[in-house]
Amino acid sequence: MMAAALGPPEVIAQLENAAKVLMAPPSMVSNEQRQHAEHIFLSFRKSKSPFAVCKHILETSKVDYVLFQAATAIMEAVVREWVLLEKGSVESLRTFLLTYVLQRPNLQKYVREQILLAVAVIVKRGSLDKSIDCKSIFHEVSQLISSGNPTVQTLACSILTALLSEFSSSSKTSNIGLSMEFHGNCKRVFQEEDLRQIFVLTVEVLQEFSRRDSLSAQMSSVFQRYLALANQVLSWNFLPPSLGRHYIAMFESSQNVLLKPTESWRETLLDRRVMELFFTVHRKVREDSDMAQDSVQCLAQLACLHGPVFPDEGSQVDYLARFIEGLLSTINGIEIEDSEAVGVSSIISNLITVFPRSVLTAIPSELFSSFVNCLTHLTCSFGRSAALEEVLDKDDMVYMEAYDKLLESWLTLVQDDKHFHKGFFTQHAIQVFNSYIQCHLAAPDGTRNLTANGVASREEEEISELQEDDRDQFSDQLASVGMLGRIAAEHCMPLLTSLLEERVTRLHGQLQRHQQQLLASPGPGAIDNRMLDDLYEDIHWLILVTGYLLADDTQGETPLIPPEIMEYSIKHSSEVDINTTLQILGSPGEKASSIPGYNRTDSVIRLLSAVLRVSEVESRAIRADLTHLLSPQMGKDIVWFLKRWAKTYLLVDEKLYDQISLPFSTAFGADTEGSQWVVGYLLQKVIGNLSVWSSEQDLANDTVQLLVTLVERRERANLVIQCENWWNLAKQFASRSPPLNFLSSPVQRTLMKALVLGGFAHMDTETKQQYWTEVLQPLQQRFLRVINQENFQQVCQQEDVKQEVTATLEALCGIAEATQIDNVAVLFNFLMDFLTNCIGLMEVYKNTPETVNLIIEVFVEVAHKQICYLGEAKAMSLYEACLTLLQVYSKNNVGRQRLDVTAEEEQYQDLLLVMELLTNLLSKEFIDFSDTDEVFRGHEPGHSAGRSVSAADVVLYGVNLILPLMSQDLLKAEYSELVETLLSSQQDPVIYQRLADAFNKLTASSTPPTLDRKQKMAFLKSLEEFMANVGGLLCVK
Repeated sequence: MMAAALGPPEVIAQLENAAKVLMAPPSMVSNEQRQHAEHIFLSFRKSKSPFAVCKHILETSKVDYVLFQAATAIMEAVVREWVLLEKGSVESLRTFLLTYVLQRPNLQKYVREQILLAVAVIVKRGSLDKSIDCKSIFHEVSQLISSGNPTVQTLACSILTALLSEFSSSSKTSNIGLSMEFHGNCKRVFQEEDLRQIFVLTVEVLQEFSRRDSLSAQMSSVFQRYLALANQVLSWNFLPPSLGRHYIAMFESSQNVLLKPTESWRETLLDRRVMELFFTVHRKVREDSDMAQDSVQCLAQLACLHGPVFPDEGSQVDYLARFIEGLLSTINGIEIEDSEAVGVSSIISNLITVFPRSVLTAIPSELFSSFVNCLTHLTCSFGRSAALEEVLDKDDMVYMEAYDKLLESWLTLVQDDKHFHKGFFTQHAIQVFNSYIQCHLAAPDGTRNLTANGVASREEEEISELQEDDRDQFSDQLASVGMLGRIAAEHCMPLLTSLLEERVTRLHGQLQRHQQQLLASPGPGAIDNRMLDDLYEDIHWLILVTGYLLADDTQGETPLIPPEIMEYSIKHSSEVDINTTLQILGSPGEKASSIPGYNRTDSVIRLLSAVLRVSEVESRAIRADLTHLLSPQMGKDIVWFLKRWAKTYLLVDEKLYDQISLPFSTAFGADTEGSQWVVGYLLQKVIGNLSVWSSEQDLANDTVQLLVTLVERRERANLVIQCENWWNLAKQFASRSPPLNFLSSPVQRTLMKALVLGGFAHMDTETKQQYWTEVLQPLQQRFLRVINQENFQQVCQQEDVKQEVTATLEALCGIAEATQIDNVAVLFNFLMDFLTNCIGLMEVYKNTPETVNLIIEVFVEVAHKQICYLGEAKAMSLYEACLTLLQVYSKNNVGRQRLDVTAEEEQYQDLLLVMELLTNLLSKEFIDFSDTDEVFRGHEPGHSAGRSVSAADVVLYGVNLILPLMSQDLLKAEYSELVETLLSSQQDPVIYQRLADAFNKLTASSTPPTLDRKQKMAFLKSLEEFMANVGGLLCVK
């Protein structure tokens, strides 16, 4: 079009003027001028056979942007007119472009890269029909490399990089309008031969450079380019022989690509000189952080080589042994640089996880032993460096990342008892465990607060409220260290015990000194708390490690005592005096060493008792009015540990174990004095914490979670309800007495859950009736008294009334959360009485969003916890209540203005809760534990009145009710955001316009959506047209 109408000089003038407009500052040109300039370039790129004009432009124009557009036009026209072009003209065009770049070393980088991209696209398009032979290109590149001219060698690297990027994956290929199958097939052809040829050329360059003693700055730059190219080749995601287009994108989106080349690569990659070269290169460049990252990444990729490239297991063993030898000779005796830490840990992780364990154990035993020693040394070293990073509060925690990787590798090794005999890793585990403890303790036992590398630790650490708790942030680390501690239990148990006991003694002494100081001078004199802070931090880490050593995280599983702990206790049980053990456990107020025969106690129970002694010091300090000197963090750690321990050990179920330790069954087993004492002690701890720490929400929350653990299993609950202070707690909570009424809403909810679970322990009928009368009846009575007041409508917004209503709703959520299959009958009937009243509250509080949300949340929790147990009649009752709620909600919200449709989701919390309610109801279709209303027999005869309504019916009806509330503005905002996201990803203006037009046509109607058949059919028709218009656009690249 454009090229045909004007001669080359006029075309150049027009394009250069358009380029000036596009490059000008926004204030200098109007939108119309800019759009006109864009149209000129678009029209130029679409013109038929622009090759002669483009060549003329490239040879004569001095404007970089115009040169860039000429290269783009050639690239697009070649693909568009491929079938019309003669093979000779394509070849001459490719030669012209390469020669052009070669002759102009000072071209702008982006222009050069675009011209080389055009060459790569021409090669790619010709690769499938074999109209272009890559051998000639590689021959040319080889000549460029051997020229010895750094500028020319850099250009050769750019040519290879352009080819690699164009063929590598669908995400990096050019948008040339061809199918995913085409790109996939091109990639398969390329990776068999041409990719290998690029690798061979790259290796030759690296060999040449590695032989030189010193490199100039220019030569170093060339070396770095080829090293990066080698990394690209080794990180190639090899496409399997047959993979449909739907899977290609998914396959290539994987982040960590493991090197799995085809069989044709065997000779190249198993050549021992290749591996030796990359180790040599890394030794040469390791102090240059940029190059070291590429070289170590190349080694990490070679460390995960697998697949058909190996002919048999013997070749894998040989390769692995050579690799480990190379690794050890490279890193032994040197200090790892920051830039290589993560890479080195990736190498080790890949060797351990990718190579089969049978291959790992088949290498010479001395070599394997050296490898494990090296792993141990690096783990300890990275652990120390990671601790220093924390002190410095670095943004880029490279050693922490490397340390995490190595600990994961340890976990993989030590859990494999099939290939490694028991005790194989014990000494190594001791070293890693000791190192971890040392890094987290203050001097003299540790290095936490020492000046390291000239860096003093911060005197007063500022802890951000947003900062994650250590037990969550470092859970993976702690799990690995805990496992290593179990492997070396003979060493680690006594070590933790002595460290904890010694700190308990020091803590007790420090608090006593502070108390005497306060008695001597009661004024607000300054107290130096640094010693205490150090002690609290030490105790914090010791308790965390102990918790992870003694028990596992068990979410949704039956918690079991780790086998290593059980075996350790059984092994030493003949040396244990049971009575002394029970005495040490039962007297946390005394020093363990003051009890005669204290060394003949079970080590696991002694370690537990060390934590109980910390707890006892805390309790005594509270009684002595020294709460202000205590650490809430230590309080959290204690109850977190006690919850974790109690879940696993308290009232241990002997049927779950082949053999059980006698000290365990005596101290914590069923029907023992030990278990009764522990339950009483833990319950007292809970009550004490709730009295003192009600304002510390996290600590209060951990405390009530411990209480839930004590009552969630019926056997433990049976002991809890025998304690008088349990009944006192229940009465105090039911009467909303201080300080329990000061607890935050989530804590009150969990406390209610615990009190309800306790009510299902084994009691005679009269006692049970008395319990429910004291726990649940006051709730019902107070609630009814509030809502049945004659003037309730007038007083409902008063603070005390709202507090009463809110507390009741939170309690109802807690009651629902306590649902189990054996209590659902009682709880469902109790809650159903409330649900009807809650619907009435929706009317009263329709203008109070937080109360409305809480009411819906009660329904959400009841549906979530109980729907799966309900038979048809009970389910119908719940469906009816939920639908009535939705009708009232819908009526109150029709026409309600939501001021800002782009606001945060808090504004739509009610809608989100309603959707959650409907989802919970729908789960009945998939998870249903009730065949009849059998679980309700004896509670209420309830039978179905011949109605049969499925959860899906109810949900569809509910959706129909709330759809009108999804205001058109809200729907439009969400829809517009989706459309904008799709359109913004389109770089081609033509495709952008076609997509925009298609979307506009799809939603041309401005009428609100309804569910009638006529509009559904009209929309489906529009949708079919939409897919016909854009389906092709969205599936090509």
